[in-house]
Amino acid sequence: MAVLIILGGILLLALIFGPQLWVQHVLHVAQAERTDLPGTGGELARHLLDEADLRHVQVEESKAGDHYDPGAGIIRLTPPHFAGRSIAAVAVAAHEVSHAVQHARGEPGFRRRMALIQAIAPLDRIGQVMLISMPLVFVAVRSPSLIAVQLALVVVLFAGRLAVHAVTLPVELDASFGKALPVLQQGGYLAPADLPQARRVLRAAALTYVAAGLITLINAARWFRL
Repeated sequence: MAVLIILGGILLLALIFGPQLWVQHVLHVAQAERTDLPGTGGELARHLLDEADLRHVQVEESKAGDHYDPGAGIIRLTPPHFAGRSIAAVAVAAHEVSHAVQHARGEPGFRRRMALIQAIAPLDRIGQVMLISMPLVFVAVRSPSLIAVQLALVVVLFAGRLAVHAVTLPVELDASFGKALPVLQQGGYLAPADLPQARRVLRAAALTYVAAGLITLINAARWFRL
């Protein structure tokens, strides 16, 4: 029985943290510098934005992760992807530019994701307070009805986060394979031999939210267990 419990725990950890570790591994391998590439990830992002007539969208280096900020109109790339000449830099830059294109076109999936994020943002902040304060409230008040209200808000918090991840996945897949990959293929930015690795990077970029969703699930399970 003990062996089965241990194996089950290992399998659970693999299911939860495996995708995240795989994403990090794929990006790390693809970050090898390639002097034969014509430009850095930041330069490619700027070029693709100009080609898409999105000159108002800025590109900047950031340590806060690769992402497109629709509110500020900025594509932020981590240092290896902003200044690096690598398959990862090129693929990630094209992926983030694709989000700016989705935004500019008002594509339904992107709009749904943004609307959902804006709708749950206040609940997310309230839920965070509830997570921290619930043990103290229980000790101080010992009111079942108040605890029930707090519990309901926490459920909404986790459900909202999972809903964002679920709505985001199709948007990410479209950014990677509906837009970025065709651009890299048809634009001649990568040699045919480099495309398989670029596909892996684009798949990793799209599945980042799957890994985040699994982490949210385990956090919810741990919290309710407590």
